[in-house]
Amino acid sequence: MHYLLVYDIDLNSSEQKKNKLNKVAKICENYGLRVQNSVFELNINTKDFILLKDKLSKVIDWDIDSIRIYELGKNCDNKLTILGKREIFESIKDNSFFV
Repeated sequence: MHYLLVYDIDLNSSEQKKNKLNKVAKICENYGLRVQNSVFELNINTKDFILLKDKLSKVIDWDIDSIRIYELGKNCDNKLTILGKREIFESIKDNSFFV
């Protein structure tokens, strides 16, 4: 399934918060393609989706951070419009393509 994940991590204070931002980014990089600073395109199965949510939920501060994951569906490739830089994402999980 294809997903769009976006996050906003509060960085208003300590170095620990910057480390939190890096942890969130690293987790997301293991599941998808970074298309903008805090935006990832994911092509993952249900099991990996659950693992991703579990890992992220343990890192963020639920009172001040925000992660939104939009389900795009299986056929979103046909509905995607890209203006500017275009990256191709090949899922490691199932060898399907997300353009």
